[in-house]
Amino acid sequence: MFSAKFRKSCCVGLGTIMIGLIITGCGGTEMMVQEKAVPVKAIKVIQQNVTRVNEYAGQVQGKNEVKIQARVSGNIIEKMISGGDIVKQGQPLFRIDSTQYESTLLSAQAQLVQAEVNLENSRIDTERYQNLLNAAAIPEQRLTTQRSAERQNEALVSSNRALVRKAQDDVNGTLVVSPIDGRIDVNDVGVGTYVQAGSTTLVTMGALDSVFVQFNMSENEYLSLRQVSQNNVANSGWGENVVITLSNGAVYPLSGKVTQADRGLANNSGTLTLKASFANPDGMLIPGMFARVKIPGIPVKNAVLVPQRAVQQVLDKSLVTVVNADNKAEPRSVILGEKVGSYYLVKEGLTANDIVVVEGLTKVQEGVTLDVTVVAPEELELSINS
Repeated sequence: MFSAKFRKSCCVGLGTIMIGLIITGCGGTEMMVQEKAVPVKAIKVIQQNVTRVNEYAGQVQGKNEVKIQARVSGNIIEKMISGGDIVKQGQPLFRIDSTQYESTLLSAQAQLVQAEVNLENSRIDTERYQNLLNAAAIPEQRLTTQRSAERQNEALVSSNRALVRKAQDDVNGTLVVSPIDGRIDVNDVGVGTYVQAGSTTLVTMGALDSVFVQFNMSENEYLSLRQVSQNNVANSGWGENVVITLSNGAVYPLSGKVTQADRGLANNSGTLTLKASFANPDGMLIPGMFARVKIPGIPVKNAVLVPQRAVQQVLDKSLVTVVNADNKAEPRSVILGEKVGSYYLVKEGLTANDIVVVEGLTKVQEGVTLDVTVVAPEELELSINS
């Protein structure tokens, strides 16, 4: 008698043989496992005219930054402002001791009066000598000498008038006034300070109604701009709509314009310095603030664009996965340009007829069949605008 275990093994073996015979009887073909398509989302490559946005790091600078210096030397005897005040053009700021200048003015005025009296006497004598000469009472040489004395007195009067004007200017200079509308610095001199004419800075101030934002561009960016315009960069039509974002992420509500460009590249960095002018009616922008500067760049016609999320970086290559004609995954190397919003500019590797995978890339291998859902840019919140 065979054991139960032996009988069970025989049954299993016979079953396996029977299945094999059935398969062979059905034509001898191998049983194939059907490949399952990988679900992905894809988007059609875009081709259209775009304007690149150039972005730079910038810093706010005051316009008409003025270091106010005294025109005369002396001690500060009065201060009419406090650091940080907003002042108007012509508003008094400081008063310098005017005692010595007033004395000089009085002396110059007295000398002028004396000179004018001498001139008047000379003119009377000249007229009298002219009458005597007409009557042949004096020689002509006497009249000539008198006329020379009159001219000397005229010159002396002119000299003394100049001294009076200079003395008056010095007296006026003891009152220091604001040359522009603006805000003054907090670092100013105090009462009792001795100031030297033309060298001591009393206070620094700058205009408030408009400011500069200074930034630098690379040499290659400058050369690109020169290719589209033979004029100066600041006057080429580029930089007409400058937008800045402040350090807290807020976009400044008023746009600016590039108005100044340096005459050469900086030696240490090889960059070109430019300044954009911004209206500042509320005084929000103050010197020293940092800002991100965004400027519409050079228009690109028929640009080929691929979403940034479709690009994979492998070593030093940029790859995208293209859906080929057989609905299979085809890796393709591309050469990318600048970023434009949510996209890259594609220099080489794609055409407007290509469809690229944007979601599900981690599950995709080369040659695998794809279950493609083509989506619109709006569904993925893709935008060409920055």
